[in-house]
Amino acid sequence: MTRAGLQGLLVTHLPDLRYLCGFTGSSAALAVTRRSARLFTDGRYKAQAAEEVQAAQVQIMPSMPAVTAVQWLAAQPGVEFAGFDPAWTTVAELSRWRASLPTHLRRSFLSALAAPLVEPLRLIKDEDELVLMIEAALLGCRLFDYILGVIRPGLAEFEVAAELEHQARLLGAEGMSFETIVASGVRSALPHGRATAARLPRKGFLTLDFGIIREGYCSDMTRTIHLGKPAAEERNAYEAVLEAQQAAVDAVTAGVSCGDVDEAARSVLRKAGMADAFSHSTGHGVGLEIHESPRIGAGQTARLQPGMVITIEPGVYWAGKFGIRIEDMVAVTRTGGQVLTPATKAFIEL
Repeated sequence: MTRAGLQGLLVTHLPDLRYLCGFTGSSAALAVTRRSARLFTDGRYKAQAAEEVQAAQVQIMPSMPAVTAVQWLAAQPGVEFAGFDPAWTTVAELSRWRASLPTHLRRSFLSALAAPLVEPLRLIKDEDELVLMIEAALLGCRLFDYILGVIRPGLAEFEVAAELEHQARLLGAEGMSFETIVASGVRSALPHGRATAARLPRKGFLTLDFGIIREGYCSDMTRTIHLGKPAAEERNAYEAVLEAQQAAVDAVTAGVSCGDVDEAARSVLRKAGMADAFSHSTGHGVGLEIHESPRIGAGQTARLQPGMVITIEPGVYWAGKFGIRIEDMVAVTRTGGQVLTPATKAFIEL
């Protein structure tokens, strides 16, 4: 805050709140000055906040915690203005906050941050965070091994997703990181093919993209398997994606640009004549949210730093035919990348 020239800061994005003070409820605002911090939430979370919150005082309000947080900031000595993150603030919210202030402060007190303050802190995971993310990733690998024994032609995609998610809970997951993707046959050509009533085919690809939450931290992995005997075209495409994925994993190291990691995967598929079938970025950051910075995409100049956790997930998709994606979580180290999701990526025929 001092470097940014801020006297006060309003934090309303819940993952940022959790990161800064430990609160996991669904309604709160954190007000921070250079001398103190106060969390505002409602009566539903009185006991929870007392148990969870560290390094901030807790104040329980009947409603509108962000409005009260703004008013508290404006009343603090030496706080003539406060910043807020416009990426997580609606026009209606900002109008409501300003309306709660004295008339002479409505125009001048609240200022949109030129760049986020909390998100850059969250990019670099400390040892405790990495332990949780490794645990989440390895639980995901156990789920993949388990579901291989369940999958068979004729099952509905949502049955596969339900069994995977049920087993995740039994193994201790807090929940899923996102809606589980189970896309089979021609539906495997949908990069985000959520599970439907479609039946698994006797022959064709099946893409499984899922993750679990461990003490707030997300995992994310994708494996694509084949039901029945594959055609040569299908096997060749899988091997190209696997080569591209491994090339990008090998490119991960501290100091390399995100664009260069993306190009490592994209160049392999370009040589294989499949570049046009790769329709998304190579990966993204992951942590308290399933999609965080940095973005591993073409032209991205941000450089990887030790402690970042990213995904590497190239894929190819041909509408009406099939699609393939392979994804690992990778922790950036000073000397390379540590794969956190070691489940097999060999071509699997069931």
